[in-house]
Amino acid sequence: MAAINLNTVRSIIETRLSNEFNFGQVIPIIFSNVDFDESINDEFIQCVINFGTNQYLTQNTTENTTNLIVGLITLDIFTKQGFGSGSNFIIGDRIRNLFNRIVVTGVRFDAPIGPEIFQSTIEGKFQTQIRITFELYETI
Repeated sequence: MAAINLNTVRSIIETRLSNEFNFGQVIPIIFSNVDFDESINDEFIQCVINFGTNQYLTQNTTENTTNLIVGLITLDIFTKQGFGSGSNFIIGDRIRNLFNRIVVTGVRFDAPIGPEIFQSTIEGKFQTQIRITFELYETI
């Protein structure tokens, strides 16, 4: 089997988010390295996907070995400042329900952390953050 394609994992995560927030209450999602003007939207979600630590799970040679790949999704939720945290928590619930302890195409998502209230990095916005670790096994 070939090594995991990290863009495939990224696509799994981004597709779940896009599908959820393109229906009902539509909220723009901003992924890494994409231009966006935050001043034209009252609400939006910024998503950053990082691949972190990896572990050897088998000590064989280079055939039939298994690695554990661990990553982190950081989701910053921005809403208009001055209206309380309710809107952020409603959006946070949608995100938590989307990933909370499920397995999608071999990617196992852990229980989310947050939403936690943060000092907003964007003027005029209220910010909360959710972090979700994920794991997948790679056999090479």
